[in-house]
Amino acid sequence: MKKTLFSIAALMLALNSCKKRQPVDIVVTNANVYTVNDHFDKAGSFAIKDGKFIDVGNVEDIGNKYSAREIIDVNGKTVVPGLIDAHCHFYGLGLNRQHVDLEGTASFDEVVERVVVFQKEKQPEVIFGRGWDQNDWEVKEFPEKDVLDSLFPDTPVVLERIDGHAYLVNSKVLQMAGINGQTIVDNGEIVMKNEEPTGVLVDGPMALVDAVLPPPDRKTQVQALLDAQKICFGYGLTTVNDAGLTRETIELIDSLQRMNAMDMRVYAMVSNSKKDVVYFLSRGVKKTDKLHVRSVKVYADGALGSRGAALKAPYTDKPGHYGAMVTPVADIEALALKIAASDFQMNTHAIGDSANVAVLRAYAKALEGKKDRRWKIEHAQVISPEDFDYFEQGIIPSVQPTHATSDMYWAQDRLGKDRVQGAYAYKTLLDKAGVIALGTDFPVEHVNPFYTFYAAVGRKDLDGYPNGGFQPENALSRKEALKGMTIWAAYSNFEEEEKGSIETGKLADFIILDKDIMQVPLEEIPATKVEGTFIGGKKVY
Repeated sequence: MKKTLFSIAALMLALNSCKKRQPVDIVVTNANVYTVNDHFDKAGSFAIKDGKFIDVGNVEDIGNKYSAREIIDVNGKTVVPGLIDAHCHFYGLGLNRQHVDLEGTASFDEVVERVVVFQKEKQPEVIFGRGWDQNDWEVKEFPEKDVLDSLFPDTPVVLERIDGHAYLVNSKVLQMAGINGQTIVDNGEIVMKNEEPTGVLVDGPMALVDAVLPPPDRKTQVQALLDAQKICFGYGLTTVNDAGLTRETIELIDSLQRMNAMDMRVYAMVSNSKKDVVYFLSRGVKKTDKLHVRSVKVYADGALGSRGAALKAPYTDKPGHYGAMVTPVADIEALALKIAASDFQMNTHAIGDSANVAVLRAYAKALEGKKDRRWKIEHAQVISPEDFDYFEQGIIPSVQPTHATSDMYWAQDRLGKDRVQGAYAYKTLLDKAGVIALGTDFPVEHVNPFYTFYAAVGRKDLDGYPNGGFQPENALSRKEALKGMTIWAAYSNFEEEEKGSIETGKLADFIILDKDIMQVPLEEIPATKVEGTFIGGKKVY
């Protein structure tokens, strides 16, 4: 009798226990979770309901507390927060998929071959391409338009350099844009030979071309966004900071997201056109679960690879040449005061030491007496020793570690051995600012965020060069790198309360990896694969 009563009591206890288990949508279990919370705690399991993490803990506790519609057993695999690319060109990546891919070309002849093949297959009215880099060629000189003129005398050809700061165009485009040997520009360069344009346009004069070319139609725009999303999900990106979008593109993204046709979360930086800036500033910050519009993207100067970056002293490999400001200093200062009067950020592309100090001074003046504005320097690539202290004033460096490992072969040629010491100085920037946001700048660099992680930590290229790393004193730790791609990036977007870590109450954005990037040998990090990408608990890859 006693045995029977005991059995009944045990059964009742078990039933009561089951009743007490809270129903949830998903439980992820048997995981190696890096939460990236304040203490960088690890966990074994978490529960998700209505698109948010509702509990994080060990396997036994979560299993006892919750009954899930779906249980995901990851068999000990590593789980980290969804990755945030703090600086990229998401829409641009998608558009590139509609154009000629020129990345990885080893010569101008190969560029031409790809253009010819594309033209035969697609028969476009205008030939667009992107990705060439003369620094990767045996002859490291800018190309010229002559071959394009002979092959395409009546078809406009626009081939964008990999960094987005130079075009190679044919004579048809020069004619359409009204560019000739007498055209004067003061915010870039029309490269000349024998007093005539070679077809290479650096920074400012590119706008003359953009003004006369037809924009992509709506079908192409939508396909570009969806193509970019698919690529990014495959690499574990759940939020992208698109560094420069028009009102039209931002509204298209919003429309697709509201129709549930697009899941990617987008932090949109408004391109610095007067009309769009006035429109967004007058309406205030726009925020949904998937779209956040609260910053203006400004270009201070050009790129180092095309010698468009504005330097305090001449380029070491081009005497007398200083690069150029794309936006005049007076305009940067006036815009900073205007944005400071709103709730928006100012996020400014600054590569050269002259451009960086001009922007930092403008920020310091505009933000005097204002707290927690989190304005960013995008790239912060070459900084003079005396100018690093500006970052102690709440200014956030937003950097792209693969720029260091892509540029290291020729950076000293451009800057000289002394000045290069203040370039790509990520650890110094972190020490000064307290946070650092990491991105890729894709499609300038590869989308793969594990290349970013590897470059930040190892300061090497994918072949392991150089031994010991490029300027290794500025390497980040693995913990710092992961924070830069998650919680610090979220902080830079004013989103640290909703994403960037696996914590109760935050959006359930996370990824499952085939490697423990915090423990595997350094050389294995670039080969890391994403086995699952989840946004708000929804599996998108």
